[in-house]
Amino acid sequence: MTSAYPAPAVRNLITASVMAATVMNSLDSTIANVALPHIQGSVSASSEEITWVLTSYIVAAAIMTPLTGWLAGRFGRKRLMLWSIVGFTVVSGLCGLANSLGELVGFRLLQGVFGAALVPMSQAILLDINPPERHGPAMAVWGMGAILGPIIGPALGGWLTDNLTWRWVFYINLPIGILAFVGLSGFLTETKDAVRPRLDVFGFAMLTLAIGAFQLMLDRGQTKDWFSSLEICIEAGFALFFGYLFVVHTLTAKKPFIDIGMFKDRNFLTGSIFGFFLGTVLFGVLALLPTMLETLMGYPVVLTGLVTAPRGIGTLISMIIVGRIIKRVDARLLIFIGFGLAAISLYIMAGFSLQMSERLVIVSGFIQGLGTGLVFVPLTTIAFATLDVKYRNEGAAMFTLTRNIGSAVGISVLQALTIRNAAAVHSRLTEGVRPDNPAMAQGFDFDLPSAVAALNAQVTRQASMVSYIDAFWLLFVLTLAVIPLLLLMRGPRKGAGDGPTIHMD
Repeated sequence: MTSAYPAPAVRNLITASVMAATVMNSLDSTIANVALPHIQGSVSASSEEITWVLTSYIVAAAIMTPLTGWLAGRFGRKRLMLWSIVGFTVVSGLCGLANSLGELVGFRLLQGVFGAALVPMSQAILLDINPPERHGPAMAVWGMGAILGPIIGPALGGWLTDNLTWRWVFYINLPIGILAFVGLSGFLTETKDAVRPRLDVFGFAMLTLAIGAFQLMLDRGQTKDWFSSLEICIEAGFALFFGYLFVVHTLTAKKPFIDIGMFKDRNFLTGSIFGFFLGTVLFGVLALLPTMLETLMGYPVVLTGLVTAPRGIGTLISMIIVGRIIKRVDARLLIFIGFGLAAISLYIMAGFSLQMSERLVIVSGFIQGLGTGLVFVPLTTIAFATLDVKYRNEGAAMFTLTRNIGSAVGISVLQALTIRNAAAVHSRLTEGVRPDNPAMAQGFDFDLPSAVAALNAQVTRQASMVSYIDAFWLLFVLTLAVIPLLLLMRGPRKGAGDGPTIHMD
């Protein structure tokens, strides 16, 4: 039967519980990164083996995300959320208790499995419990959890690791998970499809294999020297083969795993493309900056967290502002301004140098944070503004998956480009380091090994800095190139976004 929207007090409690689940999941995507060196020593893992602590979580979450729409329709959104929260919380505690690499990787896989539904279902829940005129503010609240988690993760992870132990980057999920479970179990009403959908097993299997192979290729490409490795070639071949089978099956099956009807909505399709590039730019920068600051500038982990924290502050401020004005301002204008601010911040980053102060990092990060908040909330709102309610579960899952794939591609491609570009620049710079160069003729002894080693280290630092600057220039151009896609979007149609159908068990 159709039910009215929850009372404001109940809606606020559900929102708080949903936010807790979203933050718990999004925080875990980055909080463990800074603790890897400590984990590596604790479980006696090699540098290559320890990356599976991150890869296992990412791959499992990527594989399970497309399934969340079907699970919500089949078993109910409340039931799916509660089981996901319980599983994620319990497995987080087990991650903290792990004493070997095998245990930790296995528990991280389960974390990805249980955590995949939390972000897309949280989004769908907030869209359902709020009337259409409140979707903008609701997405602003949801966006704070989805975006701020990855941004504050490295700083919080560094503080927990330095002051307690690396195990606390997992234990911190326990109280958050308990609060989210209590709130949703007490106040959220069950929502499920009137007709329980059947699972397209073949379609799901092909999509799962394609995403899993693609994610493994991206995560392991740099350590395996990309396509010079047989493993990477095999993974790329599997990704293409299974992806092709999935597309053909989806276009020909009567009831495919992914209903392509949702992509006929121009706003949702364009919003998903924007989400892909938003993930590329945002997470690409988040992957580059900490490494640059710690390896080239000599920043300790805690200081790196502090100078990158203003990015989160900027995001929080802009999301609060957007939540208040989005009903009165065209969402496309806000997205335009947001991407413009992101471009300005990347232009500033392209001016980084080894002699810069922390101020430049703080200012550029704050501006990018403002831009991220201005993009994320209106983008989410306009992507679902004209989408039929029956696609909400699947749409939320695919929207999240698209953004996650964009972030994975951005991180892998940018890391590969910076490493290869640094080697190329180093080779060019060393061409001038020779005895017949007048600049080197005075005050430098080529026969002194320590002097040659020190000079090589300085050339390596300069080459690495140039490679990071080139990466920021690339992101700057990419950000500007995406903006014209706004012309493909249209404003919400009058009366769009009817209320949800709620079925009482």
